[in-house]
Amino acid sequence: MSEFENVFERLRDIMRPFEQNLVVKADLPGNYYLNTPYQRSDGYAYAFGGVQIKKNYVSYHLLPVYMNPHLLDTVSDKLKKQMQGKSCFNFKILDDELLLELKDLTEKSFETCKNTDFSVFDRGRK
Repeated sequence: MSEFENVFERLRDIMRPFEQNLVVKADLPGNYYLNTPYQRSDGYAYAFGGVQIKKNYVSYHLLPVYMNPHLLDTVSDKLKKQMQGKSCFNFKILDDELLLELKDLTEKSFETCKNTDFSVFDRGRK
């Protein structure tokens, strides 16, 4: 197994516990994606997050931090350095400290979404 495959597996393991409350959109080698159960009136489903193996890194997408940037207020500078854009974290190697922090951030993100019935994703768009 390659290093990126190992990183992918560990990152996917962080999101897996939320499958029972979310919708699995993809669960393939190198591509794992969860949607929220929330849908707009036109049927568009909002993504919660995903993990993908890319050419030079493994991406961990966590959309609630885009919709609610205050979730990042307590994130360490070390984890913020892994960010690309507003809701994506990129990893080349495993770092247990960062994975633990990312797990905590994912749990907080899920709880924030759940407490708003996932309507936080709508942000007034109807």
